[in-house]
Amino acid sequence: MSRAILPDFPWDSLAEHAATARAHPDGLVDLSVGTPVDPVPDSVRDALASVSEVPGYPATHGTPELRAAAVDALRRRHGADGVEPDAVLPTIGSKELVAWLPTLLGAADGDVVVIPELAYPTYEVGALLAGASVLRADATTAVGPGRPALLWLNSPSNPTGRVLGVEHLRKVVEWARERGTVVVADECYLALGWEAEPVSILHPDVHGGSLDGLLAVHSLSKSANLAGYRAGFITGDPALVADLLAVRKHAGMIVPRPVQQAMTAALSDDDALRAQRDRYAARRAVLRPALERAGFRIEHSEAGLYLWATCGESAEATVARLAERGILVAPGTFYGPRGADHVRVALTATDERVHAAAERLTT
Repeated sequence: MSRAILPDFPWDSLAEHAATARAHPDGLVDLSVGTPVDPVPDSVRDALASVSEVPGYPATHGTPELRAAAVDALRRRHGADGVEPDAVLPTIGSKELVAWLPTLLGAADGDVVVIPELAYPTYEVGALLAGASVLRADATTAVGPGRPALLWLNSPSNPTGRVLGVEHLRKVVEWARERGTVVVADECYLALGWEAEPVSILHPDVHGGSLDGLLAVHSLSKSANLAGYRAGFITGDPALVADLLAVRKHAGMIVPRPVQQAMTAALSDDDALRAQRDRYAARRAVLRPALERAGFRIEHSEAGLYLWATCGESAEATVARLAERGILVAPGTFYGPRGADHVRVALTATDERVHAAAERLTT
């Protein structure tokens, strides 16, 4: 496969702006990447260490305890029903899964993968790796009469924080089932609802009692600060998960045993999840009004880990202007052409750095 088919890695283009921001007398405030900065919960660290001496190969399918914990968490936290433990598959974070999922599901040259108009860049990369073509569309009416191999949903959205309602999700599911299209919902930010309550594609109000053709991707990077652990899972249609499991066994795509134990603890610790939500909510309460006082309009952003902001100029101009104040953000162009006049502002900085950004914005 030629490297030429892939776009440049977006964040590499921020190097000059990062250097400008880093030169600020009070230092850099990095709000460009959703990288957790808060402690890993003690319960998770203890679980990780508890099996550090287990010498054997871990199971690709994960431990029964991990799969049961995932099912229980989905039901308890999100009202997701009908998921069976055998249809849970741990993954090495969620990004590698997103990048390889079209390939693992058999997408190839001539197939179409539908992604949101503003989307996490790896959705496009995954389609290109499989040799498929990409169609950006937020409504099924924009897809046309064909039969896409795969359709991505992302609610809450990265980058916009938009939440798709039950009616919208249900219509997409019905449309896809009529065509035999697999629907994959990226639900990595599902636990971070602020002004709207996100709904899982695994909720019975959406799937109508059947998980056929549906997959949901979950990550513990944001909700439990496990970005460094590479901890995620996929679940949904048992037949599709079984196909993924078979391929991943052959490919050796296995989550390390200590990480599986840590995931089990994180999925069982609702107190730690609430504490992390509170941290992000407090930072959001500081950053949003500061941006608005500085002349930005915040759009969507009712959930998730980011504020989707514009002040009516090009994204590049906004990134450069904020870098002069020592604040680094991501241009909306990273996520698609419709982001040309927006920036994505992450809530993932320490309280002190968030307050520093707010002061710089309003001074």
